[in-house]
Amino acid sequence: MTEKHVRRPLVVTLAVVLVTVSGLLSVGLGILILLSRYRVAESDVLTVSLVGAGTILFGLLTLAVAGGIRRGSRLSRLLVTLYAVLELVLHVVTIVTSDTWDASSALDILLGLALLVVVWAPPGSRYFVSREPAPDPMAV
Repeated sequence: MTEKHVRRPLVVTLAVVLVTVSGLLSVGLGILILLSRYRVAESDVLTVSLVGAGTILFGLLTLAVAGGIRRGSRLSRLLVTLYAVLELVLHVVTIVTSDTWDASSALDILLGLALLVVVWAPPGSRYFVSREPAPDPMAV
């Protein structure tokens, strides 16, 4: 069985780097949140610990998705799309509901839109379409 080699476009590599950095930042933030439980009231320790652990796990999931994007996984493309859309909605809600306009939220929106364009517009989209699905191990 021969596997056809499709060269990964530069824009997809850029998306992998962005998603990997996002995952690493989430893991780091989760560790900081988890360590901050020593500086909160006794009644908030469990909540802060759960939020920290959840943030770490979400960061690890993001790193796994980055690996899937690197390999051309359609599922990973779908997951990063859902993540980016959710993040865009949350940033827009934050901008609308806050009193002050934050430039970092606008930058996050632009980066999220760029990530969506990279994985859905050509040549990134062709990279995901050109990947053949793995054979079904249960098929006889």
